[in-house]
Amino acid sequence: MTLQEYDYARESPSKLAASCLLLALTMRNLGGWTPTLEYYSGYCSKDLHPLVKRLNFLFTYQPHDKLKAVHTKYSHRVFFEVAKTTPMDMLKLEEILRS
Repeated sequence: MTLQEYDYARESPSKLAASCLLLALTMRNLGGWTPTLEYYSGYCSKDLHPLVKRLNFLFTYQPHDKLKAVHTKYSHRVFFEVAKTTPMDMLKLEEILRS
């Protein structure tokens, strides 16, 4: 989804990937940012929080009227229908990131 948004072009690809992973872990209740993830990514959890919030906002308020190819592709069962995943509530995400 970020490929379609110019605002994310200035973000480091590694930071973007790490933030996406943290958001996915949070959304699926699979734990948080571990010391191992911090070591291998080079990012601590707090460095990723602003970008995680922006990604969740993008995921929550995605435009459905244009650029449907990515959404359609990732709605297929081959890709585990990740495009159909329900976004997190922004306040709940904020609370989880603070803890």
